[in-house]
Amino acid sequence: MSPGPDATTAGAGAALAERAQRVVPGGVNSGQRSIPGLPGLVVAGTGGARFRTADGAEFTDYHAAFGPPLLGHNDPDVARAAAEAGAALGHMGVGVTEGEIELAEELCALVPSLEKVLLTSTGSEATFHALRVARAATGRRLVVKFQGCYHGWHDSVSLNVISAPDRVGGHDPISAGILPEVLEATLVLPFNDSAAVRRCFAEHGADIAAVIVEPVPHNVGALLPHQEFLTTLREETARAGSVLVFDEVITGVRHGLGGWQQISGVTPDLTTLGKAIANGAPAGAIGGRADLMELFSTRPGAPAFFAGTYNGHPSVVAAALATLRKLREEPVHDHVFRLGERVRTGLRTVYERLGVPVAVTGYGSVFVTYFMPGYEGRTPRTYTDLLANDAGLFVGYRRRLLEHGIFELPLNLKRSHISYAHTDADVDRLLEATEAAVAAALADGGARDLEHASTMGGAAQATAEADGAAR
Repeated sequence: MSPGPDATTAGAGAALAERAQRVVPGGVNSGQRSIPGLPGLVVAGTGGARFRTADGAEFTDYHAAFGPPLLGHNDPDVARAAAEAGAALGHMGVGVTEGEIELAEELCALVPSLEKVLLTSTGSEATFHALRVARAATGRRLVVKFQGCYHGWHDSVSLNVISAPDRVGGHDPISAGILPEVLEATLVLPFNDSAAVRRCFAEHGADIAAVIVEPVPHNVGALLPHQEFLTTLREETARAGSVLVFDEVITGVRHGLGGWQQISGVTPDLTTLGKAIANGAPAGAIGGRADLMELFSTRPGAPAFFAGTYNGHPSVVAAALATLRKLREEPVHDHVFRLGERVRTGLRTVYERLGVPVAVTGYGSVFVTYFMPGYEGRTPRTYTDLLANDAGLFVGYRRRLLEHGIFELPLNLKRSHISYAHTDADVDRLLEATEAAVAAALADGGARDLEHASTMGGAAQATAEADGAAR
């Protein structure tokens, strides 16, 4: 892998980026794709664990579109299935196809909470519909989300993800243009705080339609849940007649075919899934209790409107079926879990050798290093813990990794991912490059030229989270 541009293509990226700026606002089609300090990043090719830029530079990719391609980019089996489906079956937008039925049956068999399922095109749509049907079912107004969790672009949940310290504890919308009355109908609680959940239900339980949660808030890296916290959510929602929604857009498939609910043994009422079920193709799903799912207008006369011309697109469905088949039949999770543990163990050794206080955490194929003095040997569990992270060093060393042909997204608190296409040799290179990159970043003051990244608040403003690309 060569991080440097090819002599024959040098400058091509800048020229294309300039063209993009003329016709695309900001030059990119999602808010998290324009990376400060990386102008002109034009992706020209992907394959396996790597991508190539228009300038001819090649990188080993640990970002991977916020994680959906668990099998690696352009998996040949998935690509073949999608192409074959596209050649045989166009999208009608009416009726149903055999593939849609088969995919729904497969998801219901794999995920504990799914009795019935509907397909969407994105995870954001799935979470939107989950809250809508919860309100339709309960006749209630309020929804509960947690600081640090991201559930898509829609107004009810577009708040309190990566928040500056002075915005924690109040409403912190990630966008202008949201009606105040919509924000007021969302209660924001600290993640992993069972007592706060119980207090909230004691005060508002009769008016809470739904609680939505990422069982592992991966949008701020990897905050692992206390089992008692998830159990409390299940107990309180059941007691109050509220709907418990697990947003498994990230945790579903990557951590196990049954999602975190299978790992934890806590079964929600509704589950949302995203494009990981199709190795990155534009797919999503919402499923759960049959009585709730029957409230959608796909059943004539039902009250909760549900539509989407692209829902169940034949090529996307074929990609999902091929992805799930490969995950069932090949040792994908064994491979990525083993490499993930190698990475986390190796990183702890690297930072110990460098004398840098860190908390290395993650689960399975996900890893992240927080630069947090006093947290050595401890696992951050709350968003408040993450306020101690040195955002400048976090972003700064990732910028330095680019010089070694390694791509970890240089934005604060972003997690990294192992895919089935990564190898032990890739892990060796990652560990070597990380040691060199951190040493260089430290020698350079951590975040030399990173205006806004030296504090948590500045980094929050710069990244203003929304894993839009992961939705």
